[in-house]
Amino acid sequence: MKKVLWICLIASLTIGSAWVSPAEAQDGLAVYPTAIFPFHERGEGVKGYGNTASDILFASLVVNPDLLLVDREEINKTLQEQEMNLSGMVSPGDAVQVGSLIGAKVLITGSVIDADQSIYLVARIIGTETSRVLGESVKGKSSDAIGDLVEQLAEKVGATIAARASELVAPVKKPEERIAAVNAELGDKPRPVLMVSIAENHVGRATIDPAAETEFTLMARETGFEVVDPQAGSSKQADIIIRGEGFSEFAMRRGNMVSVKARLEVKAVDRATDRVIATDRQTVVVVDLSEEIAGKSALQDAAAQIAERMLPKLVD
Repeated sequence: MKKVLWICLIASLTIGSAWVSPAEAQDGLAVYPTAIFPFHERGEGVKGYGNTASDILFASLVVNPDLLLVDREEINKTLQEQEMNLSGMVSPGDAVQVGSLIGAKVLITGSVIDADQSIYLVARIIGTETSRVLGESVKGKSSDAIGDLVEQLAEKVGATIAARASELVAPVKKPEERIAAVNAELGDKPRPVLMVSIAENHVGRATIDPAAETEFTLMARETGFEVVDPQAGSSKQADIIIRGEGFSEFAMRRGNMVSVKARLEVKAVDRATDRVIATDRQTVVVVDLSEEIAGKSALQDAAAQIAERMLPKLVD
């Protein structure tokens, strides 16, 4: 029986003029997008408790003033579009793929276990960037209310994410680190000539400048690729055409801070044969005082991540 994937984005906010990443946060708190899955049921005495546990866990985390909720149906639709039917126990391998699709840095799944007239709730907390798995659990009597037990578990899970985020979330890479990594992987291999054309839109607002296209072009030029200007040049001058589309949209406001989610999809096409060489996509969530800056920052970060993965594939 298919179970519905519940998703929530956990975002702790800090006051400042720029968005704060987990690695850069010092005096403030960072953004930890988190997805919650239905719990796996083990034992006849807990039949039907899996969805109940995840529902209550979701509700318990949502009321926390430091948490930010993204629409569940929208994210579930994104996974369905990729023909992914994820429920129950999620592997670290699945977590990496889910993270790139929905922008989640942490996944929560687990089990409800009936054993020896006791109920055990076990949560697995998975970092989508590090594949690190942490755990929390609570134990109660079979007669105990499931809601009380899940609320206890929610407190532990929230505390673990806050205290051990550095184990779950990879440090944010600086631009020079991404460029150095790509150059090291490419070595002295000849680079093809590229043309980069990425359209973008911020839902409900005018697009001022192409942040994703600019970032991808910058990464390409800094790693030795010649890039033809799509406005002034001709596609015949390029060996590979990089095409993409990105959008960003308002997620939620909490006090003075605004959360924006951006999704970017990019493909590389061989101009001579029209063969698709590589495709990639990335979703990023950013928090800032300004909706416009948050949207641009999210698209810029998504483009940098895709460029780091895609550029080495273009010289193979």
